[in-house]
Amino acid sequence: MWSRRNLIGAIGIGVLIGFSGPLAAQEIYIPLISKGFQHQFWQAVKAGAEQAAKEYNVRITFEGPDSETMVDKQIDMLSAALAKNPKAIGFAALDSQAAIPLLRKAQAAKIPVVAFDSGVDSDIPVTTATTNNLAAAALAADKMAELIGGEGDIALVVHDQTSRTGIDRRDGFVNRVKEKYQKIKIVSVQYGSGDHLKSTEITKSILQANPRLKGIFGANEGSAIGVVNGAREMNRKIVIIGYDSGKQQKQAIQDGFMAGAITQNPVGIGYKTVEAAVKALKGEKLEKVIDTGFYYYDKSNMSDPKIASVLYD
Repeated sequence: MWSRRNLIGAIGIGVLIGFSGPLAAQEIYIPLISKGFQHQFWQAVKAGAEQAAKEYNVRITFEGPDSETMVDKQIDMLSAALAKNPKAIGFAALDSQAAIPLLRKAQAAKIPVVAFDSGVDSDIPVTTATTNNLAAAALAADKMAELIGGEGDIALVVHDQTSRTGIDRRDGFVNRVKEKYQKIKIVSVQYGSGDHLKSTEITKSILQANPRLKGIFGANEGSAIGVVNGAREMNRKIVIIGYDSGKQQKQAIQDGFMAGAITQNPVGIGYKTVEAAVKALKGEKLEKVIDTGFYYYDKSNMSDPKIASVLYD
């Protein structure tokens, strides 16, 4: 419970950021339901959300299922969060359609929904704070093409085919290859649930079946780490392009096992999610998508301040 002194402080801040009436005189609670906790990416998103919560003087909670395959668990978390009557809610969907009935309930209760990282197939969210995953994956495809000389067999290990991030990263990469690089053949697209152990086994299977394979794109942190581990276990030298950051990917790039990766701005995603929720409560107009940006990084630019600021351990 807040002390009287803290509550008075909250009222003051509420007035400063534009709240008035009942909202300014009570705690603003905004739960965020993420896709998981097993990757450092989500810890960075959480850090950004906490930074915004402190600046805007609102209370947040941040939780997600143990695995990014646990759609039912995430739906239960969303249901429990809505039962607490929050002022707004942030949601990163594991399945772009499964949560829509609950989100309709939120809409009916006039609880603004801010989608983050991964959107839903609905216009219910007031905005989505996310990376342009189609464009980012297309850049990954361009880098892959450059590094394999514009021809040869490649494959993808993707985290899932139900979330918007999984769909868009797969399609962004595949479509760029089809449109621009006729001499490159995608021989396999496999799904490893973002689990590095499962992705390792998938990678080994792909490499065994394709002795002439030149490269693999790993579409999130766990996928990319699994690709690196699989290639090392098979003693195969291939071009590996990853996605996200984290200590293991950064080390793999430094050691030459991974050529490079796309980094998002996870701290920015978390920050913008909370900020957008506050703006929605103030009645401000929001863009339907808040593009939080992305960069390609490799050994040559990891120390660039602009790049280093969005890499995380």
